[in-house]
Amino acid sequence: MADVRLVAGAMSGTSADGVDVAIARIAGRGLGMRAELLAHHAHPYPAELKQRIFAVRKGGSLTLAELAGLGREISLAYAEAVRAALAAVNLNAGDLAAIAAHGQTLYHAPPDTIQWLDPALIAARVGCAVVSDFRRADCAAGGQGAPLVPFADYLLFRHETRHRILLNLGGIANLTFIPAGGKIEQLIAFDTGPGNCVSDWLMRELYPEGPGVDEDGRMAFLGKADETLATAVLSADYFKQPPPKSTDGPAMIDRFFAAAGDLGGRSHLPKLLATACLITAGAIARAVRDLLPHFPDELIVSGGGVHNRMMMKCLGDQLHGVPISTTDSLGIPSAAKEAIAFALLGAATLDGEPSNVPCVTGASRPVVLGSVTPKPRNPNDETRGAKPE
Repeated sequence: MADVRLVAGAMSGTSADGVDVAIARIAGRGLGMRAELLAHHAHPYPAELKQRIFAVRKGGSLTLAELAGLGREISLAYAEAVRAALAAVNLNAGDLAAIAAHGQTLYHAPPDTIQWLDPALIAARVGCAVVSDFRRADCAAGGQGAPLVPFADYLLFRHETRHRILLNLGGIANLTFIPAGGKIEQLIAFDTGPGNCVSDWLMRELYPEGPGVDEDGRMAFLGKADETLATAVLSADYFKQPPPKSTDGPAMIDRFFAAAGDLGGRSHLPKLLATACLITAGAIARAVRDLLPHFPDELIVSGGGVHNRMMMKCLGDQLHGVPISTTDSLGIPSAAKEAIAFALLGAATLDGEPSNVPCVTGASRPVVLGSVTPKPRNPNDETRGAKPE
């Protein structure tokens, strides 16, 4: 395979707000890969699709027909997002080596995991190969199937003299610790606990007609955090457990609700949102202090949580003295970082290169991640009513 190729990384996180696509020019192979971002496009899910995803993730039941239909709608959203990203830089599907599509997480409790997607439908709609289902190979090797981004974090952000933490504030918060001058086998990475999932859930529960998120953390700034509630949530065993470990949004929401009990009415929302921010920051700070071998020289943040001013303030308060910046300062837009990571993972799959990090996931061995759905011979033949060849 050529040493330079274009890959579209496509990612929808546990917040289920939509699909982020990064068109990246990938050069090199294995640990020598480099990525240049050509385009980033954020494609929101339709409101009705978001509601269906949240209903499933809360434990709601579906008929098989509904489950199949949900996969189709998610896949169509992925295809539309990729096409829009290509159009933004005057590229077409033939320019891509593949789309690396994560899929929508509906369930994650290792070794069981579901990232729902129909890669054949995306391949047909866009007209190129699709790499998907990245978690299962690691789970089959005894791993957690998560986190997957440490491979890309190491490629993009390793430093010879500085201990770095890459922190992603998505629905779930996860960190990658890269020791100064370290090898990939020395990475430590895991889910610290909730990122935005509790805040988003509170907004949906207590302000259902609102935007579904606390934009910029404005409402959280109106409240005073309940430190007793935060302490109760953070007393759960998960936060003390050493890595490898991973979690999911519903599990974190359940812990919050179990400790909070009656949420009260909307008047309590600012206090609860402030408390959710404190819990997220407190879990991260505890992980940094108790579960890592070195205190970091810098903390580099990405994901939607970078826009929540209360969450970032709590993080600064909890990790006083640690310089905090975002990946933007290093040339990687914070909103695009995870999609770029999947572009790199997809390129590794096409090259037949392992891209899990066993010391992070707990897998017994390195494995090539993902399944490849080939490019359709003629995309027009894949549409409804087309005649077979």
